[in-house]
Amino acid sequence: MPVSSAPPESQFAYVVVVARRARQLMLGGRPLIDNPKARKNTRLAEEEMLMGLLEFDAPEMPHGDDDDDKKK
Repeated sequence: MPVSSAPPESQFAYVVVVARRARQLMLGGRPLIDNPKARKNTRLAEEEMLMGLLEFDAPEMPHGDDDDDKKK
C-alpha cells in the first residue's frame, strides 16, 4: 500500500485518520507543529493533516469494471 501525506480523497478516510491522530495526542503523543493554533486534540490533528504532516496507508481501490460484468 502506498503511504500518503496528502489529505485522503474520501471524507470518511479523512475523519478516520484525524480521529486516530487525535487519540494518539490524547494518550500523550507530541504535536508535530511547533506553535499550533488549536488546543483541542481533534483540531490539532486536523491542522496537522491539512499541513500534510500525517502519513497514512491508502489502500488501492478495486476498479469497478470487473464487478459490473459479474452482476449481469
